[in-house]
Amino acid sequence: MLGNIGIAVILFLQGLSLAFEKIISGAANWRLHVIIQMFTFVVFPLIGLGLDRLMPMIWKAEPQSIRDGFLYLCVLPSTISTSVVLTAVARGNTAGALFNAALSNIVGVILTPVLVHLLMSRTGQSAQFAPLLLKIILLTLLPFTIGMALRPFIKDRVDRHKVWNARISNAIILFIVYAAFCESIEHDIWNRYGALLTIQTLALVIFIFISVSLLVHVSCLLLRLSREDKIAAYFCSVKKTLAMGIPLAMLIFGDRADLSLILLPIMFYHPLQLFVNGVLANQWSKLAP
Repeated sequence: MLGNIGIAVILFLQGLSLAFEKIISGAANWRLHVIIQMFTFVVFPLIGLGLDRLMPMIWKAEPQSIRDGFLYLCVLPSTISTSVVLTAVARGNTAGALFNAALSNIVGVILTPVLVHLLMSRTGQSAQFAPLLLKIILLTLLPFTIGMALRPFIKDRVDRHKVWNARISNAIILFIVYAAFCESIEHDIWNRYGALLTIQTLALVIFIFISVSLLVHVSCLLLRLSREDKIAAYFCSVKKTLAMGIPLAMLIFGDRADLSLILLPIMFYHPLQLFVNGVLANQWSKLAP
């Protein structure tokens, strides 16, 4: 019950902080939208599915939960705040980044569970889909929509206290992750697989990040996007949200004792994307004309 309340609070605060009037200003650039959403919900899942087929060949003792975790990482939407901030720092198309990051999160509330169900149903790991989808809508899309609807009336107050909104969301996420890891320790999951599991997972996370980064770069060159659009396309396409990923994981995977292993890929991917993209944003800002 406490976890469900926390999930609803996180999504409510995300909706409350989303400046809808700024999103609309970036809506017309359809080529940018296509490339970002295709990478988020098509290319990434295909990479995840390919890795899922290859992992038993290259990693003989991998637990099913890690395979589920990589598939889950690959179907998550993009981040909102950091994608926009990094695009702004690098002097890219900030309006386009905001539109696409917000769109992928709104669509992802429904599409991520659908993709999880389609990709994982063959393993027997997915739950009954209709009740799950209804629960996700009630605990994520509904509070997210209420937050967006309330924002026009209290946006000045929200913007003044946005630091506290972020702190509350981060505190809830830390609590959920801590509870998952405590449960995994109680079930002796980490002793069962050892340190090698962590090293192999990190290596695959780095491989996915580099692969997608190169694919986005090549795609932008082929489509001849402007410098500003290339920057927005990159930062929105390679990033995956931890803020929405943790709550959705709780709803999709329920009370599985191995939830901490499922979350391990996104827990590694999140700091990696922040560090590398932060360095790139600062470098690109210096090269801006």
